[in-house]
Amino acid sequence: MTGEASLDRPAPLDRGLSPGQPASPAQPASLDQPVSQRTALPRAWLIGIFGGLFFGYVSLTAAIPVLPGFVRDRYHATDLLVGSAVTATALTALLIRPVAGSQADARGHRSVMQAGAALVLLGGLGYFLPIGLAGLLLNRLLLGVGEAALFTAGAVWTVSLAPHDRRAQLIGFYGISMWAGISTGTFLGAALRPAGYAAVWGLCAVAAAVSLALISSVPSPPHRPRTGKAAGLLLRPALTPGLALALAASGYAGLASFIVLHLQARGVHGGVVVLGCFSAAYAATRLFIGRLPDTYGPRPVATVCGLGEAAGLLIIAMAPNLPVAILGSVAMGVGFSLIHPSLALMVMNRTEGQQQGAALGAYTSFWDLGLAVWGPLTGLVAGAFGYRSVFLVCAACAVVASMMALAIPQTTATLGQGRS
Repeated sequence: MTGEASLDRPAPLDRGLSPGQPASPAQPASLDQPVSQRTALPRAWLIGIFGGLFFGYVSLTAAIPVLPGFVRDRYHATDLLVGSAVTATALTALLIRPVAGSQADARGHRSVMQAGAALVLLGGLGYFLPIGLAGLLLNRLLLGVGEAALFTAGAVWTVSLAPHDRRAQLIGFYGISMWAGISTGTFLGAALRPAGYAAVWGLCAVAAAVSLALISSVPSPPHRPRTGKAAGLLLRPALTPGLALALAASGYAGLASFIVLHLQARGVHGGVVVLGCFSAAYAATRLFIGRLPDTYGPRPVATVCGLGEAAGLLIIAMAPNLPVAILGSVAMGVGFSLIHPSLALMVMNRTEGQQQGAALGAYTSFWDLGLAVWGPLTGLVAGAFGYRSVFLVCAACAVVASMMALAIPQTTATLGQGRS
């Protein structure tokens, strides 16, 4: 099936017809086709949504490596203001995600994702303006709104378009697109720093424009008005999975913040290698076995993965040398990789179709909340009890997250048709 991404088997998302093979019995995907009858997605749709997300995050993160120096050099700002400029986007993203999801339900996923990309573009152009430190902080807050709309609307759009037995897999691929954008953006931003701040701001604007163009390339069906009650900012189906995600996020926060210091305190060097192995295991798991939540159900996969994350953290806590620490990071990466898509699928299964955007937005906010809470908390634990205690505490949190996932009933709400 030329030009389409096949989703009716676990092999790559693109397949063609073998010589002599008759036309595929599966009908070409249509935006008006019920999800239950959809077996394939055109490759252009995936490029538009995933590529739009990728370039959006390139734009959002390219400024991160140079922003502290820019704020310090241009405005002679204090450390507090430097930190505020860097993290301002996280504040509005945390608050706006549920709103963005609700608006995606009401106005269409494509429209809200386009609006998010447009705000990111405006924020990229805003770096060029002589607006002072207060204006820069407001610009960063605006970028947080754009990020929330871009990611949340795109996530629920992906789920609404995906065949029912591929939703978790595509959520995983969607997350990989985001992390690839973050990695690429920070690398390119740092690489362009010698060329001057204007070069970095230009990259932010161009990447956002590409994002908007890719998202706009995906066709949109006639708008179907939302029915039912308006969604609140925090839907009940998102609460328990969201809390489990926030607990699981402790492991990532602890690893990113203290793995290098933890190993150095034990006379082991190469903490950056451990982080790299975690990232590789995380991405490989989603690429090669990302369909497990669809195949075996999200609850058992989330339960086992939480225990896998805990096991990896325990190994890291006790690691006497670099190979053992790498083993722990791989175990943690495999477990941590599928927790988010498994819990997200549980949220979608327990939410009425017309409220799934708001529910997914609320659920995703728990990731932001978890990182915001666990960043300082792991620092307090490290200061009071040592670096090893950070990983022990995070392992305990992962076990609790696993038990919470196990306790969530496997119910399925009435699925509404997604819209773009």
